[in-house]
Amino acid sequence: MNAPTDAAAVTPPDENELLANRRANLAKMREFGVEPFGGKYETTHAPGALQEVFAEGMAVSVAGRVTASRDMGKTIFFDVADIGGRFQCFFNAKNVPEETFQMFKECVDLGDWVGVTGSTFLTKTQEPSIKVETLTVLSKAMRPMPDKWHGVADREIKYRQRYLDLMSNQRSREVFLMRSKIMAEIRVWLAQRDYLEVETPMLQSVPGGAAARPFETFHNALGQPFFLRIAPELYLKRLLVGGFTKVFELNRNFRNEGISRRHNPEFTMLEAYQAFADFEVMADLVEELVCHLAMKFCGTLTIEHKNEEGEVTRTIDLNRPWQRTPYRDLLRRVDPQWWDYTPEQRRAKCQDIGVEISAGMEDYEVTQQVFEKKIEEKQFNPCFVTHVPTELVPLAKQNRADGTLVDVYELIINGVEVSPGYSELNDPMVQRARLEHQAGEETQKIDEDFLLALEHGMPPAGGIGIGIDRLVMMLTGSESIRDVVLFPQMKNRQDSNG
Repeated sequence: MNAPTDAAAVTPPDENELLANRRANLAKMREFGVEPFGGKYETTHAPGALQEVFAEGMAVSVAGRVTASRDMGKTIFFDVADIGGRFQCFFNAKNVPEETFQMFKECVDLGDWVGVTGSTFLTKTQEPSIKVETLTVLSKAMRPMPDKWHGVADREIKYRQRYLDLMSNQRSREVFLMRSKIMAEIRVWLAQRDYLEVETPMLQSVPGGAAARPFETFHNALGQPFFLRIAPELYLKRLLVGGFTKVFELNRNFRNEGISRRHNPEFTMLEAYQAFADFEVMADLVEELVCHLAMKFCGTLTIEHKNEEGEVTRTIDLNRPWQRTPYRDLLRRVDPQWWDYTPEQRRAKCQDIGVEISAGMEDYEVTQQVFEKKIEEKQFNPCFVTHVPTELVPLAKQNRADGTLVDVYELIINGVEVSPGYSELNDPMVQRARLEHQAGEETQKIDEDFLLALEHGMPPAGGIGIGIDRLVMMLTGSESIRDVVLFPQMKNRQDSNG
């Protein structure tokens, strides 16, 4: 086996030498009459799945990447692994043709993919293993795996070459397996409550459903511009008009805005709408869903976030009931007199409390900036922030007791908004006025087709969005959105500063 048994005991060869060794082993493998890049291979178990159902004496066929090897002369112990786990193989010269054994010793490197058949047994140290009877090379790796002990230390390489991260980092494998299972469970959970999954356009002639800058493109055949959607909301509401009463979509949105540890230009969003409901019904739904996911995948409603040294840095308590507090009451915690001030006094107060604002901000934007910096970023346990100013949510229904507010919640967990929920606005005249006001401020086009749909009658409804990336960050204790997105957007290497 062409791999050092103790990486720390030797001077690492340079990359050119490693690549040359791999090419030499490739050529030697062909001299043995072995095709280095195989084809179809029938398996009975994945490596990790075999660990779970192991019993002695099973006849098995398993395939995976060779991730560890110990050469003991006439016996070689090696591991085969995939994203779901590893399994040890016992490769003895007595059990296979001599040429096969010699080929493995001389030509197979760590990182190569192989398939093995044989029977399961327990070694003297009680390690579940496969006594290899046949071995098939499936793919030769022409580059080495990351260092076993240090993995991928460079974060840029980790994100650009996620496959290297997944090869070497157990934590990353666990996070992405959980993410996939969470999304599958959300679909099952909603279907059990009679929600229908639908698909709506990602290319839209008028981007709507949120106040965000879209990505632009052009359709040559139709001769018109299109936009990658910033939200599916306006199309999902068209379906309410059409007679659907419970719908959801779990898919990507795109926003041509900044990148940070909490923002990626494309992100995964759940949006769901229920006819005849309101924002409080939808808040109950979200609370129940998130707690269900936490119990199923974390086994607890107390989520610990840890640093790289394993020290607990934050604990999030998801035990119900969750806090529900009006927006205005939360601002009074910053300053009891906040709503008594004039707009000029509020601007002056921002300087006193260390909140930066720009000259062009309107009064409600100044208040929202204070909310984000002084309340949202410091709120780690769940809090439904209710009844926010109308200007912030132009697609929600006005509160009947106070027309300056809308019946919504914004769910804050882990210092970020994870889920907005509305009592949806279904009055087409009020909706037009709101959209015209928003379009005047932000030079956005108005979706006339959506307004036409509303004029045909949309039932009263509650709607929610859940940012899946941020939800996964919270449940897995990840500190950056890049750690829960398989392939985050990165600046091209030639355009970056080093």
